[in-house]
Amino acid sequence: MFFLRYLDVCLVLATAPFVPIAGLPLLGYLVAAAVWLLTRVGTIFVQERALRVRDYKLKAGMQVGGMMGRIWLVALAILLARFAGSKSDGIMAAVVLLAAFTVYFVMSFFTRTGPLQGGPTAHGSPSTT
Repeated sequence: MFFLRYLDVCLVLATAPFVPIAGLPLLGYLVAAAVWLLTRVGTIFVQERALRVRDYKLKAGMQVGGMMGRIWLVALAILLARFAGSKSDGIMAAVVLLAAFTVYFVMSFFTRTGPLQGGPTAHGSPSTT
């Protein structure tokens, strides 16, 4: 289950040796990989903090804020790669981030166990007792 939860991170890291070998834009890859790893760590941090909050409004606000922050960081990473490097660096960053997000999104359906990943006995799920 651990491997599936972090399959997107494994994908990003596993492609690292092939980027320079294939002659692909290295700056675009490095920016995208760094931002993706940063946003994944940030997501885990926000989710762990949200699990401990009892106020549902604050919990929802933390999650929405985390999602919006992640979107902004990803968009800024693509722009940074484009303007710090070249057009091909921006495209490379966009492709890496899109591939990582796609894997993350699909795997989230398989690894989720309840609201906020709180377990199988969360609201709406049958309990075993």
